[in-house]
Amino acid sequence: MSWLSGCAQPIHLQGSRPQTEAWAMARGWSPAELAAQPFNLLGLLRQTAVSQTLALYIEGDGAPWPSAYRPPQDPTPIRPLAMLLAERDTAAAVAYLGRPCQYLSTSELRQCSPVYWTDRRFSAEVLQAMDRAVSELKHQAGAERLRLVGYSGGGVLATLLAQRRDDVELLVTLAAPLALNEWSRRLQLSPLHGSLDPLDGPRQRARALHFSGAADQVVPTAVAAHFVARHGGRLEQVPGFDHACCWLQRWPALLTALENGQ
Repeated sequence: MSWLSGCAQPIHLQGSRPQTEAWAMARGWSPAELAAQPFNLLGLLRQTAVSQTLALYIEGDGAPWPSAYRPPQDPTPIRPLAMLLAERDTAAAVAYLGRPCQYLSTSELRQCSPVYWTDRRFSAEVLQAMDRAVSELKHQAGAERLRLVGYSGGGVLATLLAQRRDDVELLVTLAAPLALNEWSRRLQLSPLHGSLDPLDGPRQRARALHFSGAADQVVPTAVAAHFVARHGGRLEQVPGFDHACCWLQRWPALLTALENGQ
């Protein structure tokens, strides 16, 4: 994705799990063992004190598509924005959760079907695995409640999780296509057959805040507005932001506003 003028240079990681874990461990994170079969999900946990609430960040869809009709061979994000956002969160307990088929070796990736980063990226089996991974990260942190934060497609999964769990105290999404069928219709995309649409799910009990970039052409604000009109929550359109810029630079300020209830 292109960056708007005035945004800082993007941070890139090398992509492999060992390199990503080494980057994270140098910053105080610990890799987490997750029982999320059939997927081998990357989980990271950073804890500086006992906390009843775990702030858990869910990654976006990952590597960009080379064309509208050809998905990437490896969905591992070059610039894992959710991970970088989590790194800037100063909460006592913070976790990061990658998506199915991300951060795998070449041999492991051959065993992970491309449907899980294309049509079935939000399928029931993906949601069940992510749900188990979230519970395991929460257990490892010794927390009782969750603050779920999801970027782009990670926001779709965070919302689906909040609709089925009773321990989410706050749901936060950034640039997320929360109404999948509406998103496909507006952008004239093929429907995601086999994926769950949050618009069709039950209304979550958690307080919800949905951020959208005013200049986002990948996920227009109208998509989130369509979801909020049915499910409630607060929609915040941020001037000057697109799908990638400038969430990372402004995240500390947005977090402060969240913590102050603004």
